[in-house]
Amino acid sequence: MAQRSGQEDPERYLFVDRAVIYNPATQADWTAKKLVWIPSERHGFEAASIKEEKGDEVLVELAENGKKALVNKDDIQKMNPPKFSKVEDMAELTCLNEASVLHNLKDRYYSGLIYTYSGLFCVVINPYKNLPIYSENIIEMYRGKKRHEMPPHIYAISESAYRCMLQDREDQSILCTEPNIDTCIATETAEQGFILS
Repeated sequence: MAQRSGQEDPERYLFVDRAVIYNPATQADWTAKKLVWIPSERHGFEAASIKEEKGDEVLVELAENGKKALVNKDDIQKMNPPKFSKVEDMAELTCLNEASVLHNLKDRYYSGLIYTYSGLFCVVINPYKNLPIYSENIIEMYRGKKRHEMPPHIYAISESAYRCMLQDREDQSILCTEPNIDTCIATETAEQGFILS
């Protein structure tokens, strides 16, 4: 997508660089280290590698600092392979657990990817800044496309509802939850997608 000088590229807030994620060395490292998630008071969950199993306890090494810790086997959650990093639809995760969902949302958010699907739902995390992903050009990118053909976005939801309304001749609805200003913005953005469709 062409952009004017001084403007941010909106695609960096929509698309994931899969070449980085499908790196064979990253996959081999994940396999060799037997990476898992363990509870952390500071972070919610931390990445660790299994070193030894001792009955109901497991000796792990924290990925962040190399410290070792004993953890109850029931507190360990499986980590997804690297190919699922920043996955657009969390329903695709092979290990669908609290740690993996939170990590995926956090990873996407810190990469500027505020929209993530969770099955039929679209999860949006407020970036607390304006992003260049709400324009007629972006609406045009989503026009006529099926949900799975484009990255997650409120415009994909609007487009899908609009197309189903025309095709099936049935009423459609979009539910935006959380009673605050973000809901108003999400509703206005969805309406913008309808108006320009």
